Amino acid sequence: MRDRKTRLLLGLSTLAVGVSVSAQDLGKEVAIERHLADGEEFAIPTKALVQHGQRLFDAQWTVQEGGGRPQTAGTGGDLADPSSPLVFPRNFNRISGPDANACAGCHNQPRSGGAGEQVANVFVLGQRFDFATFDADDFIPRRGGRDERGEAVTLDRIANERNTVGMFGSGFIEMLARQMTARLQKQRDSLAPGESIMLRAKRIEFGLLVRNADGSWDTSAIDSLPAPSLASTGPDDPPSLVIRPFHQAGAVVSLREFTNNAFNHHHGMQAVERFGPGDPDNDGFTNELTRADITAASVYQATLAVPGRVIPRDPVIEAAVRTGEDTFEDIGCADCHVPSLKLRRKTWYFSEPNPYNPPGNLQPGDTPELAVNLLSQRLDQPRLKKRGKHVEVPAYTDMRLHDITDGPDDPNCEPLNMHFAPGTDAFFGGNCRFLTSRLWGIASSGPYFHHGKYTTMREAIEAHGGDAAYSRDEWHDSSKYERDAVIEFLKTLRILPAGTPHRIVDERMRPRQWPRD
Repeated sequence: MRDRKTRLLLGLSTLAVGVSVSAQDLGKEVAIERHLADGEEFAIPTKALVQHGQRLFDAQWTVQEGGGRPQTAGTGGDLADPSSPLVFPRNFNRISGPDANACAGCHNQPRSGGAGEQVANVFVLGQRFDFATFDADDFIPRRGGRDERGEAVTLDRIANERNTVGMFGSGFIEMLARQMTARLQKQRDSLAPGESIMLRAKRIEFGLLVRNADGSWDTSAIDSLPAPSLASTGPDDPPSLVIRPFHQAGAVVSLREFTNNAFNHHHGMQAVERFGPGDPDNDGFTNELTRADITAASVYQATLAVPGRVIPRDPVIEAAVRTGEDTFEDIGCADCHVPSLKLRRKTWYFSEPNPYNPPGNLQPGDTPELAVNLLSQRLDQPRLKKRGKHVEVPAYTDMRLHDITDGPDDPNCEPLNMHFAPGTDAFFGGNCRFLTSRLWGIASSGPYFHHGKYTTMREAIEAHGGDAAYSRDEWHDSSKYERDAVIEFLKTLRILPAGTPHRIVDERMRPRQWPRD
């Protein structure tokens, strides 16, 4: 037992301070001196694993350790023009990437793991190009589109601008999504040919699923899940109904998929589990990120503190917050921004791998399961606590997609749809549906809306349309005090300073009680 403890402590020490420097290491400029070997993620303490994950998240990658991707696009495919590799001065690109040195370069509000301001926006879909610029020659022709002179019509943009999302509390979000997915799939599997069912999970309705008499599936009445979750080619291939809780438009299943995507797209660092062993981007560095590295980075994000509330001990503000909470519910905001969802049956243990991971990410059975108790007080504070047999997750979301625009002419709609293949009618048809934003931490996560072009929460509220038009109209019909009170309520939803032991505090970070929490 003593020998095992000694090995664990040595492992923690090595991860914390690095290995001894030999003569051949002198002069090296790398962010990570030592990567985890596969299998090591099961041998070191959780604290050491999380610490390594944070180093990976904060690392400013260099060309001396594989940063950059000279011969591959952000999608992982080969460049369209291999004769023009992505090396200086083409090694960074604001639209198609690589576009950042570190994960924390964008996810940094108010600290590592958070959201990002407008300058940190990502241009989704730009990564499919070698080196995209704002030059009109880079625009792709609209399929079948011609002007009055018979010339191809070009798009006015080649990517959709998205604001950086915050990752605080994301372990609970992924576990909610897994539990809800399992519930939807159980309902799907209960259907015999000729039957239908209203899909529900945690009292949230996701739409009517129909199984036709011939056994095929009809998902036309479901608009709350992204297209990949509804795809079906026949009776033997039912829709997966997987809830994808990450990205503004619900494109990503798990923190692991999010991490594998981002390391390649934004930094040019390839994970072996996604790209295989060797040197897929031809930069002279092999096996740039191990499976254990990706597990560590995923666990770091999963164990970030949950957002909290700061409610000043000021009678005027307290009264406004109470009114704001009531108005938020009365005008229908809480119908989509559901204040709390329950995690049941010990699903507050975040585990790797996610059973719904798509190919290219660690699959169940590839390794033993690694589980971390998200309620552990040894993790980043504050944390949620168990209430009876469940945990309330006050994230203010329903995990659904909603059309929150007034149609394709609404500037909040996007001209391209990342859920469909480039060049198809559906791709050019664009997208107006977005995942219900998680409001916990919103006051620390500006700017606002999926594109990050609103500087205030008030602007974002008043931009809601489509499914939220009723609530927007009710907002306008409310009194000025009620509208101001809603803002005061939202201003209490914050990311607290690292190590804050209590989730609900006053302006001096002292614990306080609040009747709705």
